[in-house]
Amino acid sequence: MSILLTGGTGKTAIRLARLLQAANKPVILTSRQGVVPEPFTGVKLDWYNPATFGNPWAVDCNIESVYLVAPPGPPDVLTPMKPFIDLAVKKGVKRFVLLSVSTLDAGGPAMGKVHEYLISLGVDYFVIRPSWFFENFTTVHLAGIKDKRTIVTASEDGKIGFVSVDDIADLAFDALTRAKSYNTDKILVGPELLSYEDVVKTFSDVLGIKITHTRVGGDDLKKLYVGAGLSEERADMLITLENLNASGVEEKLFADPKKVSGKRTLKSFVEANKDAWKA
Repeated sequence: MSILLTGGTGKTAIRLARLLQAANKPVILTSRQGVVPEPFTGVKLDWYNPATFGNPWAVDCNIESVYLVAPPGPPDVLTPMKPFIDLAVKKGVKRFVLLSVSTLDAGGPAMGKVHEYLISLGVDYFVIRPSWFFENFTTVHLAGIKDKRTIVTASEDGKIGFVSVDDIADLAFDALTRAKSYNTDKILVGPELLSYEDVVKTFSDVLGIKITHTRVGGDDLKKLYVGAGLSEERADMLITLENLNASGVEEKLFADPKKVSGKRTLKSFVEANKDAWKA
């Protein structure tokens, strides 16, 4: 029986694929073009092209579990994802693991609607609600750190439980392969609660250069995100989340009963990737 990973070229799915491969679990990855890293089997799946939804079962008719990563872009992700989920259930899929966001409960916007729909189906499910990724510092914040020695945010003094995508992959692996499904959601955070002032201190200490935190409003931050290649919709969503950071929402989630903690620290991440920020 195989496990299907949507978003197969993304940060979490490719790490999850390697864990599954190491455990000798048959795995299939999807992407919009059907091209995925070697040595994995890839199929074309485009959330906005229902004609591609049956492709995974043309490769393997024995898919038992699916890892769901929502498409980037407009916040209504249930509309494109629902027909695929329905088809998967019809084809015999028994378990879904959904990648969501720390601040989204079942029934909330975006992935919250998908979360709610999975519950309504009565299937085995698990929803991972991670905090902010360490890996954002090597993507949207890369140029700022490397060229200007600063991290630009609208989070003010809000504290965040930054988490590694490797910890997300570990939790997804457990949820997909354990004998009994969790059938709940968990908020995944790192082991430390950090403000951006704490973050830039860690960067400064490890890199040996002064990195600062630049505080801006939403309009300026949107320009940064769009300039880093994000869609306007994605940029708007991140700015909304940053505003929640500023109001202390992520700090409250760090104490939520649904919280589980990853093991990787920001310092270890910066040490492992410090060449990325060399000028």
